[in-house]
Amino acid sequence: MPQGKPENVPDDGLTTRARRARPLLIVHTGPGKGKSTAAFGMALRAWNQGWPIGVFQFVKSAKWRVGEERALRVLGASGEGGTVAWHKMGEGWSWLRHRGSEEDHAAAAREGWEQIKRDLAAETYRFYVLDEFTYPMAWGWVDVDDVVAALAARPGTQHVVITGRNAAPALVEAADLVTEMGKVRHPMDSGQKGQKGIEW
Repeated sequence: MPQGKPENVPDDGLTTRARRARPLLIVHTGPGKGKSTAAFGMALRAWNQGWPIGVFQFVKSAKWRVGEERALRVLGASGEGGTVAWHKMGEGWSWLRHRGSEEDHAAAAREGWEQIKRDLAAETYRFYVLDEFTYPMAWGWVDVDDVVAALAARPGTQHVVITGRNAAPALVEAADLVTEMGKVRHPMDSGQKGQKGIEW
């Protein structure tokens, strides 16, 4: 893509402007760090365009206070760009998943997905971040085929970014943009845990 020009232009009858305005399904996957960070960077661009933003966090604990959440909430309330709504799917639901039963967590994930479908149908947001959403699909809590079908049928110009490792092949196939974050080296490899300002 030299100078931002596509190598191939399909014969689909669309004008350049119409093709450029197509809503995108974006997947950030892979074992490397930066999947969510990249998605929230895109949310900043959406905010700057004045688009309403919906963030749906799966897996991460409702108690965690990450920098991106604070920044986007402040920006969303500033009245200068788009609005920001931040949803956490389940109180205390984290990687440890120590609160509630497996079925409790599965039910929270399914309800989160049902809310996203309602918002897509209502065109509530212009930009969605479905953070760590690959995991409920991998664990069988949310049906991958239902996700792919609902996203393919979404009305309007709603952009959706899904993050998480091991994205389902059907989701990858359906996506317009897929980035796989690779890991070359990570501080955890040498026993160092996450730190302020880097992980949150």
